[in-house]
Amino acid sequence: MAEQTSSGLRTEYPFTLPRGYVDEHGRIHRDGVMRLATARDELTTQADQRVRANPAYLTVLLLERTVTTLGDLAAVDTFVVENLFASDLAFLQDLYRRVNADGHTEVAVSCPHCGTDFAVDVAGDAPGGS
Repeated sequence: MAEQTSSGLRTEYPFTLPRGYVDEHGRIHRDGVMRLATARDELTTQADQRVRANPAYLTVLLLERTVTTLGDLAAVDTFVVENLFASDLAFLQDLYRRVNADGHTEVAVSCPHCGTDFAVDVAGDAPGGS
């Protein structure tokens, strides 16, 4: 369930990865939670030496800080983020952008059979979501 403050601000977003992180024991971890990023998250990751050496590494550090749970892993660290399948990394990057820039996790889609337009919550926590 998404956490909300007393003012109704949603601060946590449950999600289900398309493929899932496979740990060293072969277990797949798909369900997780991402929290809203803070200014500190954005500032401290940009100052990290790994980001200065490789700007693309910013994504890894931001996800490490904002993905608070993934399956029953004890922690989500850089090793976990670095070892996600590319499709799962892209999913989390898109979720991060939607949550922190757009303020929502819904995307407009059309039914391929009848052409009806509707919104789907890509985080997967809406009724009937993944």
